[in-house]
Amino acid sequence: MTQDATQNALLGLLSEGHGGVLVTLKRDGRPQLSNVSHAYYPDERIIRVSVTDDRAKTRNLRRDPRASYHVTAADRWAYTVAEGTAELTPVARDPYDETVEELVRLYRDVLGEHPDWNDFRAAMVRDRRVVLRLKVERAYGIPAGANRG
Repeated sequence: MTQDATQNALLGLLSEGHGGVLVTLKRDGRPQLSNVSHAYYPDERIIRVSVTDDRAKTRNLRRDPRASYHVTAADRWAYTVAEGTAELTPVARDPYDETVEELVRLYRDVLGEHPDWNDFRAAMVRDRRVVLRLKVERAYGIPAGANRG
């Protein structure tokens, strides 16, 4: 497999599912891991995740925006670790602000249509949600079909 093909296969794994592990750095430098849902946007090379303002992962990213994101294939052999620098949107403050609009898009891309968008929008403000955008700068792992030898 060529290096470009390997990178494409690794990045492709980000689109195969919507669950993964977000790794941020605690104040003492140790990793803090969180299971989250995501959507990957290959044209932008961005992973988007909905997070709340008061969580450890959000505080960690405000202090140090470096993060990694780990996904695995169903067989658990193929995996990708995407590394990048995180950007956080402003906290949702109005049901129709830009952050909530991005959260609506993210929800649709992960789960489809919501049964009550007005309730969803209000919950995003009430929960103080933000969108984490992780720009993929580097990816490594074992692509599907690679020799496991």
